[in-house]
Amino acid sequence: MQVETKPKYEQAYQVILKRLKDGRYPVGGRMPTEGELASHFDVSRVTIRRALDMLIQDGYVESRQGSGYRVLTLSPASDTCLTSFTDAMLRAGHEPTSRFISLDHFTPSATEIICLPPVMHDIEITRIIRLRLVNEKPSMLVMTYAARELLKDAKQEDFPEKGPGQSILRILSARFALDWCAACEDISPILADVEMAATFEIAVGQPLLKQACSAFDDDGRMVFHEDVFRQGSVSFNLSQSTRSSRHV
Repeated sequence: MQVETKPKYEQAYQVILKRLKDGRYPVGGRMPTEGELASHFDVSRVTIRRALDMLIQDGYVESRQGSGYRVLTLSPASDTCLTSFTDAMLRAGHEPTSRFISLDHFTPSATEIICLPPVMHDIEITRIIRLRLVNEKPSMLVMTYAARELLKDAKQEDFPEKGPGQSILRILSARFALDWCAACEDISPILADVEMAATFEIAVGQPLLKQACSAFDDDGRMVFHEDVFRQGSVSFNLSQSTRSSRHV
């Protein structure tokens, strides 16, 4: 029986994608040129261009005339709020870090989860709280909630505080094999209470933004929910098929 061989451009695409995810080409950095990649894979530049075009379509890289190819993200946006804060900061030339605060488990209907979507009220929930910093300054407080059965054996060591691996989207996908295809979010203003003011090193009563984002799988089941508290503003690019963060 003859084994079907993938086209060379698909083979190149898979290898380059693996290198991206392995950190061979860092977020915000430039990819090798078409000529360099063609020489490495021993294929034509047309073949390499097709592989790179696939990466562009998938949201991993961008191409700018005269500047070559640049890595945009290791976690392309799915629908609304699911964009990688880590990658956005790296692209902007900043140094994002995370400060692990707590990992908690709650029984059904616990006080701490009554403000979550109703579908999460009657199950055991795991919550991870992390403070995201940019250039060592507090930027976002992130509370991630998921069914405890989906985050089996979760521990603090699963949530690194430096490097591209600190992205919660990559942690949920790679470490816990969580998959989602759509999301919805609500953005509302709040005023910093005493605890929030201390966390962000701001005055009590200063405005903050709260983003509540829920992610769903192909069958419409909720995979996880996040409450994100942040300073600054958020804006988006909108189209019929996608919505992706422009500024964070």
